[in-house]
Amino acid sequence: MTSIDRSRSTFSPAAPAARQPVEKTALGPIGKVVEAVKDSFQDIPGNIQMGLDVFQSAHLKELERLFGKDSKPDRMFDGQLVGTQGQTFPPDTPLNRMPGVTPRDNPAPKETILYVNGIMTPVEGQLREMQSIADTSGAKVLGIHNATQGLTADLAQCVTDKLDKGSNPAVDTLADTVYAELKAGRDVSVMGYSQGGLITARALFDVQNRLRAEDGLSQADTEKLMSHLKVETFGAASTRYPDGPQYVHYINEADAVPTLTGLGGSVDPLAFLKDAGKGAVVHRFTDGNFNPISNHMLDTLYMNHRVPFEQARAGHF
Repeated sequence: MTSIDRSRSTFSPAAPAARQPVEKTALGPIGKVVEAVKDSFQDIPGNIQMGLDVFQSAHLKELERLFGKDSKPDRMFDGQLVGTQGQTFPPDTPLNRMPGVTPRDNPAPKETILYVNGIMTPVEGQLREMQSIADTSGAKVLGIHNATQGLTADLAQCVTDKLDKGSNPAVDTLADTVYAELKAGRDVSVMGYSQGGLITARALFDVQNRLRAEDGLSQADTEKLMSHLKVETFGAASTRYPDGPQYVHYINEADAVPTLTGLGGSVDPLAFLKDAGKGAVVHRFTDGNFNPISNHMLDTLYMNHRVPFEQARAGHF
């Protein structure tokens, strides 16, 4: 007979029953609104963090550019000459010893163009524009760098350039280079874009004054010597240019920079205060959309309207 162990309990606890899902009762319209409000409150911390992440990754960088926090490296090249691959050279480097940016389909062009860039453009940005100019014009392009120090500082410099006040290394380099080339009996081709057009005008006035004051040339002789200059501006911010050079000015009527701060559009009540230079050709056209940035671009807009210089001087666009 088997003995019974009376110390063991005959009761075995049952396994816990699985929790049955509680079905939500169908919500009425008011209930759905309440649930949506509750969910939105739960999402607030995540949305705030997402907004902070976006602001930190994008807008702070733009603010830094706005006030020039990241522009210190570019200031080192202010007024420097720029050649192929973005190489920079001292302002007094002879132009014939500089390797320039050449057209992709012609490594040995005969003509050389000096190009001055606009605001908010570091050396690498100017290099891209130089390549676009080379491909469009068929010429070798050498840059005179107008360094950026952030949007606010760049705009302030535009004001001082208009007033012919203060120092601008790009103005000095262009003026010295043009003066030296003219005195050596060489023709010079210059392109200025946006503030670069303003810098070009200021530099040419400096050359004119130097020829009159230092070389004792008459106004007529000064204009005759400066007629060896071929000058093209694109969306430029200058309202005045000295007589003498051969000018072609390109103005997009949809571009606020030249229409408001430069030579103006077709309808301009202040036209009597402006001077494009004796015998200048001013080519006005309308191209673009509601984007003021794209309407002002050099490589993607203005270069599409540029024609060979002699053709432009004849008015054939």
